[in-house]
Amino acid sequence: MPILRLAAAMLAALFSLSGAAAAEGPFPTFKADATLKGSSLTGWRPLGPAGWRMDNGEVAGPAGANGWLVLDRSLQDVGFAAQVRCAAGCQTGVLLRAQPTPDGGKKGVFLSLTQGDVAAYRVVVDAQGKIASRERLPNADANGAMLRMAPVPAPRPAPPPGAPRPAGPPRQAPPPGVALPMTQPSNDLIPDGWNRIEVFIDANVIRWFVNDGSVIFNIAIADKETDAFGPIALYSGGAGGARFRGVAYKDLSLKTAPKETVSSRFRMQRLSEFFYSWSATAADFNRDGVLDVATGPYIYFGPDYTTSREVYVAHPFHPAEDFPGAPYRRNPELYPDNAWIVHAGDFTGDGWPDVLTADHAAGGVATLYINPKGEPRRWDKVTVLKAIEIEVSLMRDIDGDGRPELVYGAEGFVRYAKPDPANPTGPWKVVSISQSGPWGHGHGIGVGDIDGDGKMDIVTAWGWWRQPAAGADSGTWEYHPETFGRWDRSEPGGGAIAVYDANGDGRADIVTGLQAHGFGLAWFEQKRTGGKISFVRHIIMDGPAGANAGGVMFTELHGSTSADVDGDGAPDFIVGKRHWSHHDSQYDPDVDGPAVLYWYRTVRDPKAPGGARFTPNLIHNRSGVGSDVLAVDLNKDGAVDVVTSTTRGTSIFWGSKAKRTKR
Repeated sequence: MPILRLAAAMLAALFSLSGAAAAEGPFPTFKADATLKGSSLTGWRPLGPAGWRMDNGEVAGPAGANGWLVLDRSLQDVGFAAQVRCAAGCQTGVLLRAQPTPDGGKKGVFLSLTQGDVAAYRVVVDAQGKIASRERLPNADANGAMLRMAPVPAPRPAPPPGAPRPAGPPRQAPPPGVALPMTQPSNDLIPDGWNRIEVFIDANVIRWFVNDGSVIFNIAIADKETDAFGPIALYSGGAGGARFRGVAYKDLSLKTAPKETVSSRFRMQRLSEFFYSWSATAADFNRDGVLDVATGPYIYFGPDYTTSREVYVAHPFHPAEDFPGAPYRRNPELYPDNAWIVHAGDFTGDGWPDVLTADHAAGGVATLYINPKGEPRRWDKVTVLKAIEIEVSLMRDIDGDGRPELVYGAEGFVRYAKPDPANPTGPWKVVSISQSGPWGHGHGIGVGDIDGDGKMDIVTAWGWWRQPAAGADSGTWEYHPETFGRWDRSEPGGGAIAVYDANGDGRADIVTGLQAHGFGLAWFEQKRTGGKISFVRHIIMDGPAGANAGGVMFTELHGSTSADVDGDGAPDFIVGKRHWSHHDSQYDPDVDGPAVLYWYRTVRDPKAPGGARFTPNLIHNRSGVGSDVLAVDLNKDGAVDVVTSTTRGTSIFWGSKAKRTKR
């Protein structure tokens, strides 16, 4: 049941709006072992009718026949990418794990890429290239959508060929008269046009992406072929003949882990080797004058951080199957507590710091754990909010009262919430600052004074909201559409969005990951023309075949923050990879890439585009980030320390004052 709720929540996060947008993300999303290019088909051979040829760098299939072009190399778990074009009446697709049959034909898993028939089948092909039989593979249900070995769902009637595919669950529409700055890429084939196709078959699951649309409905179970081993084959049938270009493939079974490296600027202290949380926070919980670290079920007490005590009953997660939130657990009745995002503060007003956890899953809850004031026991808890949907939340002083509020999104709205001093353990006061729209969920949120009026504004992947002159709770804030994200396979937005002056011109800029589950890191230079504020995007890290500062490239930028790491007076951006963000599956690009943690130094350089550049500096390459990153001077030595809680455990990276520079 928990996994079912998980997939339901993810379905809600992968929606469609009217219109379609061309994907701008990298293609292919993997580093290929080999590509088919040039003027020769060396390494490939036909099955059935001949007539395959290279034509101006394109692989042209025979027209009016059932022809296959078979790779000479056999593979089992494989990623495949190509741009495919199929004219009216043409049929096409790709065969994976193609095993020989006694009559000289092939059998395997076939992804049909024909207009009106984009689906996975188990097929048998005879020696003449004709598909002798095909059986549609069952689509994964909610229990298997993000698993590497997915359970075979209960039998259900397959939709007939040509039946309309679901577009996705309904989502909050934009307010009347508001033009959104971005729309979801189409998940459909472009008739008689070039289509970007990626398909991954791994263990017993086949996933495919069409024009970088959502994968949620494009997952099928190939349970009987788990151990099958065979080549890739391209198919051209019907009239017109299919064309392929940019054909590339990768052996997914070969994985490389880098030698562990920790930056010389940092010293690593691992607090726990187990996966308990995706977040960490700090406060002096025992009031001994030293900051402690809270992450998931534990408080680690400073200054040594070798002694811990439970806040709630600890239960480690399985990174290939679990998420750190109660609705995602396999045993929520036994372990009802959550640790998606963790915040600290004296929320009850008794002088003792408390812990607040914000869990976006399945509607989301915020739970307040009340400090027992030194008593050696687990902490009492109360639910203070019952709707949280943006996966990243922040504690910032929005209304200028000197106390931070929880900034988040839910039910279509951007919001902040705060405790009621008259009833500190009761429901928190909620203020919606936006109209209802698609920005109330998903990824990416930030706080900062964008317009320079001394009041905090709020930014998401969809733009920013200006705080009214009359105050934070005086009504709906003015919305300014901007594209601070990238929308291709997953919805736009990264982790915590940084708002600071990157180029030293006195105006607040934006630094953010573009997609929490994909590629992209950028800074957005603020411009002003006649008092109007706009932003110019400057890419820092794009992905394969794109611009990547320092040659650094990674995916799943789900956790981030900003802090002045090098002490030069300008904030820097700290970000990394949330490894196995959707478990051990090919749901996200480069899921098995190194779990890196970086800080990007902000360099104010008038010769750089926009007047700033960002240079990547590795902190660690075997832990990554969770849903956030904590940057704080724990030991008060003047250097920024970084704390992460991830699938690889919880760690402190102690910063050094050495080699610090002033501007």
